[in-house]
Amino acid sequence: MKGFSLFAECLTAGVLVLLAAVPVVTLLPAVAAGCAHIKAHVDGEATSLRAFFGRVRAGLPGGWVASVGVVVGFAVLVVDVVVLRERVAGGGFVAVVCGVVAVGLAVVVLRAAAAWAPGAGWAAVLREGGRRSVADFGGSLLLVVALAVLVVVTWQLPPLVVPMVGCVVMAAVAVDRRERSVARGAASR
Repeated sequence: MKGFSLFAECLTAGVLVLLAAVPVVTLLPAVAAGCAHIKAHVDGEATSLRAFFGRVRAGLPGGWVASVGVVVGFAVLVVDVVVLRERVAGGGFVAVVCGVVAVGLAVVVLRAAAAWAPGAGWAAVLREGGRRSVADFGGSLLLVVALAVLVVVTWQLPPLVVPMVGCVVMAAVAVDRRERSVARGAASR
């Protein structure tokens, strides 16, 4: 029953993250609040709607600027892929590189969102997310797999985007906790 409860929280987090991210400028605070929502459930803390939207509000200072930057980054990469694949000789290779960069950006965003805490500056959190993405390559690879599953599942059945977003948020939290427990284990030796 406990596993089903976690899945229900993932579904709830998916709905809430998608709703909160609709204005686009709230993308990073919404994902961070989703990660905090999953963490709170796992830790036995409050997972109410009020708590979720309070976390989104706490992430807005500076978060809207970072969100716009991330969205613009993804948009540039998508436009590059579309233009290069169809109009430039040898553009297929560059399109693949752009795709890899987009996945890397998504991993950095997920790692930053999982590590964010109220009051933390988004620039520092994103830098740390980038550093951790490289330092813990195994965890980053797990997030790439989670993103791949999200793409395949929602490509096959688009309404499943809601629970899949929640599952990707849960994967970000799991990778964050995995990395922290490995670091604690290494420090205690």
